[in-house]
Amino acid sequence: MDAASPPTERDRPVRSYVLRAGRMGSGQQRALRELAPHFVLPFAQQRLDVAAAFGRDAALVLEIGFGMGDATAAIAAASPGINFLGVEVHPPGVGALLQRIDALGLANVRIVQHDAVEVLRDMVPVDALAGVHLFFPDPWHKKRHHKRRLIQAPFVALLASRLAPGGYLHCATDWQPYAEQMLEVLSAEPALRNTAEGYAPRPDYRPLTKFENRGLKLGHGVWDLVFRKA
Repeated sequence: MDAASPPTERDRPVRSYVLRAGRMGSGQQRALRELAPHFVLPFAQQRLDVAAAFGRDAALVLEIGFGMGDATAAIAAASPGINFLGVEVHPPGVGALLQRIDALGLANVRIVQHDAVEVLRDMVPVDALAGVHLFFPDPWHKKRHHKRRLIQAPFVALLASRLAPGGYLHCATDWQPYAEQMLEVLSAEPALRNTAEGYAPRPDYRPLTKFENRGLKLGHGVWDLVFRKA
């Protein structure tokens, strides 16, 4: 392709998300304006100095796609000795988590507002993560959109390379076909070992969301998968 030619659709990477113009509340806007300089790390194509970013050395857990940050804040509040790095592309979610950080006085959370694949590839050092949380990613229900699902073999291999030996990957979904694909893809990654015979019981640290509680009362399923790096 000529250097001056614009990128074609084929050249562009397949994204696991679509940026939508979500409404921002005044509180979220204030949080982004006032708190982002303290808690949001700029994306950079260089390895993150984790100790400098958090002001301490501690185990690091990455959460991909934290939504509005409810689970992130709850888990971080219950585990103050662990550093949590949340990755989210949607500004309302970033603003909402910043509000929770402020309300709970959390010092152990940092955020990168950028594509998770690029954050993992360019910023997260090899063998740096004690754990990865991926809770309820978009299942992309239609067959023609399955290529957009985040859990695919190349991404799982990248994740595994960033996990420290013994580090864990915890995925959760309420869409059974996606759970089945997750189990197949994760089981095929040679660096990972399943901690359960198939799906795992929900670990105590993962809080139930309001949506999940409502679904469970209606008889809907939720599937957790917990794998560890060998």
